[in-house]
Amino acid sequence: MKIKIKGTGSAVPKLRVTNDDLSKLMDTSDEWIRSRTGIGARHLAVEETTTGLAVAAAKEALKDAEMTAEELDLIIAATVTADKFLPNLSCEVQSALGAKNAVAFDLNAACSGFLFALNTVQMYLENGVYKKALVIGAETLSKIMDWNDRSACVLFGDGAGAAVVEVDSETNCKAKQPGAANKSGILSMVQGSDGARGEVLRCDNRPVNNPFAVNDTKLSYVSMNGQEVYKFAVKTVPKVIEEAVKKAGLEVEDIDLFVLHQANLRIIESVAKRLHQPMEKFPTNLEECGNISAASVPILLDNINKHGMICEGKKIVLAGFGAGLTWGATVLVW
Repeated sequence: MKIKIKGTGSAVPKLRVTNDDLSKLMDTSDEWIRSRTGIGARHLAVEETTTGLAVAAAKEALKDAEMTAEELDLIIAATVTADKFLPNLSCEVQSALGAKNAVAFDLNAACSGFLFALNTVQMYLENGVYKKALVIGAETLSKIMDWNDRSACVLFGDGAGAAVVEVDSETNCKAKQPGAANKSGILSMVQGSDGARGEVLRCDNRPVNNPFAVNDTKLSYVSMNGQEVYKFAVKTVPKVIEEAVKKAGLEVEDIDLFVLHQANLRIIESVAKRLHQPMEKFPTNLEECGNISAASVPILLDNINKHGMICEGKKIVLAGFGAGLTWGATVLVW
């Protein structure tokens, strides 16, 4: 029994903010941002919410999968920027969709969130607990940015991506490599965490504040040690990809597309070099979207799906990495 992605969807806010737009607000420039990150623009929420973006992406994914919301058994939303502490984002989406038969809960693994949520869904479905699920990555990161800190705020954007996943017992995959014959859907998943290095990318929650512990601490914003995050990513991502590919019974050369978290073009280029693979296998959208944390991978997956870059039999790696520190990779055949 294999688990397959049946449909994808995505949504970004209407407002597109270029590097030149940001240069009017802070001491930065298009050249400064592009040369360091590859980012040229990002979409920022004005009237949109995390919930609204998640619902829009979910509706697209359901339409693409030719499935109704009532058919869903499970909804998992990955986010660090839900609109509310209570109720959670996934329950808000469940209500908006009318997915009355679905169990719904959130998951926080930062930029690896979609991969962790996908793996969780995989376990539920492969063990026969549920049959059809919706996986969402959604963020409005602009609300936790310090817009006076040009080293961090220029990197991030807002948006949501979603995928409909279901049990598929068919074995019609066209993969011919040893160990992968007659398989389709998700072939392998590898995850990892290193909390000891977590402080290099952080944002504090509300402090303790009660009649016995009064606290007037100001709101916390995202802070990042860019060099340490970069070193972590370029060393860890190639290793986890190689591990996942080997676990799937494939070679790195067999992979058609590597859909990576869109954090920094330099990181993606370094991963490609370390894997000895051409950049043509590494689609990107950070030029227009920036880093959208848990939403990054599913938005890019939807982009390449909608543009006809993937078809039945294509072998794909999805990989996420970020705060926690966390990382994950999955190998699938479309």
